[in-house]
Amino acid sequence: MSKDPKDLRIKSNVFDDPKRAPNRAMLRAVGITDEDFKKPMIGIASTWSEVTPCNIHLHDLALKAKKGAQDAGGVPLIFNTITVSDGISMGTAGMRYSLPSRDVIADSIETVVGAENLDAYVAIGGCDKNIPGCMISIARTDVPAVFVYGGTIAPGYRNGEKLDIVSVFEGVGKHNNGDISDKELHGIECNACPGAGSCGGMYTANTMASAVEALGMSLPGSSSHPAESKDKHEDTQKAGEAVYKLLEQGIYPKDIMTKEAFENAVTVVMALGGSTNAVLHLLAMAHAAEVDLSIDDFDRIQRKVPHLADLKPSGKYVMEDLYNVGGVQAVMKLLYENGYLHGDCLTVTGKTLAENLADANDLKEGQEIILPLDKPYRKTGPLVILKGNLAPRGAVAKVSGVKVKRHTGPARVFENEAEATKAVMDNQINEGDVLVIRNVGPKGGPGMPEMLSISAILVGKGMGEKVALLTDGRFSGGTHGLVVGHIAPEAQVGGPIAYLQEGDQVMIDSDLQEITMYVSDEEIEKRKQSWTAPPLYKKGILGKYAHTVSCSSKGAVTDDFQD
Repeated sequence: MSKDPKDLRIKSNVFDDPKRAPNRAMLRAVGITDEDFKKPMIGIASTWSEVTPCNIHLHDLALKAKKGAQDAGGVPLIFNTITVSDGISMGTAGMRYSLPSRDVIADSIETVVGAENLDAYVAIGGCDKNIPGCMISIARTDVPAVFVYGGTIAPGYRNGEKLDIVSVFEGVGKHNNGDISDKELHGIECNACPGAGSCGGMYTANTMASAVEALGMSLPGSSSHPAESKDKHEDTQKAGEAVYKLLEQGIYPKDIMTKEAFENAVTVVMALGGSTNAVLHLLAMAHAAEVDLSIDDFDRIQRKVPHLADLKPSGKYVMEDLYNVGGVQAVMKLLYENGYLHGDCLTVTGKTLAENLADANDLKEGQEIILPLDKPYRKTGPLVILKGNLAPRGAVAKVSGVKVKRHTGPARVFENEAEATKAVMDNQINEGDVLVIRNVGPKGGPGMPEMLSISAILVGKGMGEKVALLTDGRFSGGTHGLVVGHIAPEAQVGGPIAYLQEGDQVMIDSDLQEITMYVSDEEIEKRKQSWTAPPLYKKGILGKYAHTVSCSSKGAVTDDFQD
């Protein structure tokens, strides 16, 4: 039996007190009536913006979520938060703001939900940092909530070839190499992104959307539905209805976001060949939910979960293709039926994961995107945690599609991406080199910028597996090749990468999961004694971030306060 709406008011009932007449007066000015005050107030947190195709359509989706919440019996109120485009800021100084935007989003949603005494909310995100930003706020505020993914962009086409944003970055390398003309590069640029939605491969947005669905915090199918599809409009409206039902049932985010649910999320990311950023973001989400998740859990799960998906950047298909053969739900059903997922985890449907999957379709017969479990692309997951004297707290490599298992070569050390990119474009980096970009970690960047631009240029120049690229910064979900990121501790705080010198021999072994510099402990200690940390950035949001952010091995969170 449904509860009386007035019994669902968790926070908005503070307005019942006669002394709250001034507060109610403010709400009347935005359309709230006497009858509405008897109902729960449900926020619709939208990351709508015109600065990126990932988010340009989200206002229409917010209206759908509002209708769903209203039809269910709530009083929905739309509010907005920021977004930035990783693809637009990539390779520029603006990329430093990308990861901090995750925390701005989380903080701003938490602020509105808390300040306005909202009883529940739907959070709608599109671009990479929207998803973990929304989820961090959901974990912190701990009122009933549902996440909605804005959906993937359709692939672009030119001369019969399927394109996406990574095609353009790699085109820059091909152009620099003399392999394509100005006209060809311009043609790729003009056709790669045909409309609304997040980058089409199994890049960070699609990875995190899939992870959140596996976590149980979005409705079944939400992560797969394309941005401009009827299904996306329908699942958004249903999210508004679902959050009201969560209120009725008294189901809160921390009832759903358990350790087992996070293990499900990691498992799905591994099977799909997701972005390295999933490690950073899932750690941060778990921290917000007070769940004990570590990079050692990623290592443990990686060793037993096969990589099944032939998806970009290392494969040939995009998220829309996966949607057409059954979507993430069909992949989860396959994994669950073969013992890889915890089926008893609660979800935002009010049902368990197993109950949801009982209604899910199987993968279509004859599809080639998801390989059988007995014939995977890799017998283990493609996100590999590396450790060694260069990364005592760990580093992350994505090895899907990479044939080179071990690489040893001389370090070519750069203090920023711009200088390293110039060296690559000027053909100063040779086959066998280990290209190192340091002082770009969470504190050192500040902001831990992504290195898609330079990694894609290397691929475009045919050096994706001939040159290793190491950094204490991050890589885009679109990055592939011989790359290692999240090296921790970072250079800014005196991690061993700070003491690496030009010409030092460095070894990366993905099978042994080691990353080592062939420098003696005595020599490292000698270099440490003569090392001075660069000054920490002090201005504005980047300054605040640099002074509060934790190590990447902890998720680069900004509220890891020690007693």
